Amino acid sequence: MNATTLTPCATVAELPKAEDLPSEAGGVTIPRVWWISEVRGGNRRKDIRCVPAVSRNLKRILDIVVSVTLLIGLSPVMLLTALLVKLTSPGPVIFSQTRVGLNLRRPRPDRRQLQGNPPEGAEDRRRAGSDRRRDFAYGRHFTLYKFRTMRIDAEKDGAKFAVKGDSRVTPIGRFLRKTRLDELPQLWNVLKGEMSLVGPRPERPEFIKQLSDEIPEYLDRLGLKPGLTGVAQILNGYDNEIESFRRKVAFDLYYLQHCGAWNDFKILVRTIGVVLTGSGAL
Repeated sequence: MNATTLTPCATVAELPKAEDLPSEAGGVTIPRVWWISEVRGGNRRKDIRCVPAVSRNLKRILDIVVSVTLLIGLSPVMLLTALLVKLTSPGPVIFSQTRVGLNLRRPRPDRRQLQGNPPEGAEDRRRAGSDRRRDFAYGRHFTLYKFRTMRIDAEKDGAKFAVKGDSRVTPIGRFLRKTRLDELPQLWNVLKGEMSLVGPRPERPEFIKQLSDEIPEYLDRLGLKPGLTGVAQILNGYDNEIESFRRKVAFDLYYLQHCGAWNDFKILVRTIGVVLTGSGAL
């Protein structure tokens, strides 16, 4: 594998500032995130491979240390939460769902030789333009875990986004969503390396095609591991309509340009305030 494949970053004089990013996310306007330490100079980051190795390693160490500490320290809270879910509604305590994670694949040219004839007696199965490597692959699928907050028949009519005052949410589920306690099992996803503490929220495969058609830059956010929290989660809250998704993409791309352990720490600290106030919950 050559160096170009390992570091697919386009060289520019300076990384984009917050005010430059809306044109890359459907033309929406996002406020400048004054508390984020912006990285200046260097290469334009296309995905996590463009982040310096030291920053990537520190980010992973932070993920492991914090997730282990919280899993141990909050185990009584998680046990109580599990008991409340079990006692207040029928169905499993843990809700598992397929989500779309990190994607480091990029479209490649078709390297097959289409000229000439196949060996005698062999079938010619070559088709121009049919190479899978030329397609943009959505991110790697993984199983995300949450405490169940909806009725077990919540999607009997198909997958759909949650909305404010959603009747499918159980009484205890509404409290869990407001306090973000329902997200705690995802610490296991973080420890396994499928997610990071900080990054874009992972989306369901059923919605990726629709969102990427509406927001061409949507797939660029898959260059980072999905996260429990992030700039978009703090400033934008939950998403259930297209303009909100556009803002989320702008924030996610902004974070990609400036992600690192120090910014992750500041995001985690601000997340505490979001949890305590219930801001942005549905």
